[in-house]
Amino acid sequence: MLDAKVVELLNQQVNKEFYSAYLYLDFSNFYYDHGLDGFGNWYKIQAQEERDHALLFIQYLQNNGEKVTLDAIAKPDVVLDNAKTILSEGLKHEQYVTSLIHTIYDAAYTVKDFRTMQFLDWFVKEQGEEETNADNLIKKYELFGDDPKSLYMLDNELGARVYAAPSLVL
Repeated sequence: MLDAKVVELLNQQVNKEFYSAYLYLDFSNFYYDHGLDGFGNWYKIQAQEERDHALLFIQYLQNNGEKVTLDAIAKPDVVLDNAKTILSEGLKHEQYVTSLIHTIYDAAYTVKDFRTMQFLDWFVKEQGEEETNADNLIKKYELFGDDPKSLYMLDNELGARVYAAPSLVL
């Protein structure tokens, strides 16, 4: 059995991951609406990843005999006014998710829950990659976003991204 506080935080994370999927679908829709289908594709894949992260947390709870509690998913409240702002909001959101993972890790560490810590190790690494990807996307946009030909090429690059399901063994 897992510690009650750890279970509570893991259940909250399920909701946060589904919210992240909603947020990234909102971002994706903005880009598709503005003719940047590659950016739309990139964020649609981000949404798929977040959904799968939620499912991993659910599976972990179930594998440990814990009850999964699904809460309502809030509507994203980020103002979608321009392409660059969305990229910055994406980085801020990834940093927020990293802080949530660290909070769960800290709670597991406090009660010497090494199994949960090992489970979370993958997410710690994943969040490092997510923050780097979000930061790199901002840098690329700052370099190329004002030049239509360069933006077109960047959009095509992002459109080539394909979804790969996470390979975390539970």
